[in-house]
Amino acid sequence: MNRTIATVLALVIGSLLTNASTPARAAGWGNLKGKFVFDGKVPEAIKLNANNPPFCAQHGLVDEALVVGKEGGLANVLVYVRTKKVNVHPDFAASEEDTVRLDNKNCRFEPHILTIRLTQTLELHNSDPGFSHNSNLQPLGDRAINPNIPPGESVEFQFGRVQNLPVPVVCNIHPWMKGWVLPRDNPYMAVSAEDGSFEIKNLPAGKLEFQVWQEKAGYLEAMKEWKRGRFEMTIAEGDNDLGVIKVDPKLFDK
Repeated sequence: MNRTIATVLALVIGSLLTNASTPARAAGWGNLKGKFVFDGKVPEAIKLNANNPPFCAQHGLVDEALVVGKEGGLANVLVYVRTKKVNVHPDFAASEEDTVRLDNKNCRFEPHILTIRLTQTLELHNSDPGFSHNSNLQPLGDRAINPNIPPGESVEFQFGRVQNLPVPVVCNIHPWMKGWVLPRDNPYMAVSAEDGSFEIKNLPAGKLEFQVWQEKAGYLEAMKEWKRGRFEMTIAEGDNDLGVIKVDPKLFDK
């Protein structure tokens, strides 16, 4: 074999190996949105016995395991991509090493549910004056953390492993406090707002599998075909709208 043919073959083989190991680029990008609505009478919020220290009592704290807005919107529903090795839109590169704060504020975790990427840093902070909190995180198969956080101070933490379900975070000093953190290897996650609406932007066009989870229900089977709270959808370029998703109150009777 002469040198010219050998060189050409080497280039071709190298190109094939590179393409085989590199995920195909998305042909386009689309947004997914929807709105979760509690399909029944809006339940009254359950007040918590949170009066020690007295500072906590003034905030009228309630159980956040099921939060339904005045118009029936279902808040704190997690929707995220379950598909592995998903292509990520270039716009997300600017935030991939951000620090994301989970605050102990007004004797609760703010936000109640936090989403974070493995490349980002979690900042556990205490905004409450005059007393400490701890933030106890025990992620599955990952290192745990349970720091005491004095007023106005912070502790940083780096997740080392993707979690398929959100990780609970609690304060052992104030046992009513509970929140959730979901670490993933891509930015395609959303938490529904008070009116039940959510949106995930700049998804790669094509077929994707999504996971839907809610604190009290667990896997949220809001539709018959959503087995274990999962559904597949072909994302088209532009906007994709699931519309209003009515959620049966019986799903929260666990």
